[in-house]
Amino acid sequence: MKKVHNHEDVDIVIVGAGLAGLTTALALHRLGLRALVLESSGSLRVTGFALTLWTNAWKALDVVGIGDSLRQKCIQIKGLKMVSPDTGLYTSGQPLDKDEKFKGYESRCIRRKDLLETIVNELPPDTIRYSSKVVMIEELDRFKIVHLADGFILKTKVLIGCDGINSVVARWLALPAPVRVGRSAIRGLVEFPNGSGFDPMSYLSFGGGTRFGFRPVDDKNVYWFCTFASSQVPSYDDEIQENPMKMKQFVLGLTNKMPREAQEVVEKTSPSNMSYSTLKLRLPWDVLFGNTVKENVCVAGDALHPMTPDINQGGCSALEDAIVLSRCLGEAFLKKSSENDDEFERIEKGLLKYGKERRWRSVSLISVAYCVGFIQQSKGKVMSFLRKVWLSNYTSTALLKMANYDCGDLVS
Repeated sequence: MKKVHNHEDVDIVIVGAGLAGLTTALALHRLGLRALVLESSGSLRVTGFALTLWTNAWKALDVVGIGDSLRQKCIQIKGLKMVSPDTGLYTSGQPLDKDEKFKGYESRCIRRKDLLETIVNELPPDTIRYSSKVVMIEELDRFKIVHLADGFILKTKVLIGCDGINSVVARWLALPAPVRVGRSAIRGLVEFPNGSGFDPMSYLSFGGGTRFGFRPVDDKNVYWFCTFASSQVPSYDDEIQENPMKMKQFVLGLTNKMPREAQEVVEKTSPSNMSYSTLKLRLPWDVLFGNTVKENVCVAGDALHPMTPDINQGGCSALEDAIVLSRCLGEAFLKKSSENDDEFERIEKGLLKYGKERRWRSVSLISVAYCVGFIQQSKGKVMSFLRKVWLSNYTSTALLKMANYDCGDLVS
């Protein structure tokens, strides 16, 4: 790394200190490669409160050596409890893998703060540069020049966009912008000081345009979510997105016919522990045919494949991206075959390999998530009948099948 005044040369620049960006930096560090992570915020972003990680995610976390320490912070989800359309109460529950087709599956809900801080603590000092907003990307020969809002300039051999759904790097690649799906989400995290008393299960209720669920993180903390048709928000209530009290009342209104447990987790949530988001996805054909990789630039995580949250694979797939991308870059930087070997050609070849491996996987996840959400939240007698007859089994199978994926190790 070479640094002169307001200019610095860095081999690998990662834009965005979210889950994808930080895990990629850690995976590269495990390979002996340094990356600089640029974060526009002044500190680590932990919005979202919690996320559910499945088998594929835990395999990725084990690869970078932090899986076991994180398992100590959350409990294994054993099964699924769904609201019975006949009684209006939660069922007694069923194992997620009742047919034992996915032995050894793992599902845990973890606080985002615990996850990100654990990753950061494993990174070398000065890996993350906060308050570093990217305002322009240029080309200089085969290097990429990254301009920051504070006037600082970085010259890099590899530029990785992990900067989320509104990615600057994705725009530079000319990837079509994500589109709204007509649904929104309100999420929350609630603490029960004396213990929640909930079984280690995923509690779900859906129908009538609404999908509500909650699951324990540990003995005291419970994460909940409510997705709904955006049209259900009154047109006169523009403040709901910025007003946690209005969010809370809105969700309580949506869940007033659900079991008492569902209302309780919302009622006891502090307004400061709630967030609102408009759901978007990148159209599958834009991922399939768009520029997710170009020369020495690529995207990962939500910058690559924003999806609806219906199969809990947003964070999981970001972790997969990090391992696959780091493996491909490790081969490019560490496996020089001869003195005449061109490093930039190896980098481009490595990123093309990453793009090829992640393209169809991303398309599959986006498509399945959208379909599951559409079925769960659709209105009408036909959809209600289908949900009653077979959706419980389909939901479990879809979750387990998409999680039954191994991204491999850092060294092929």
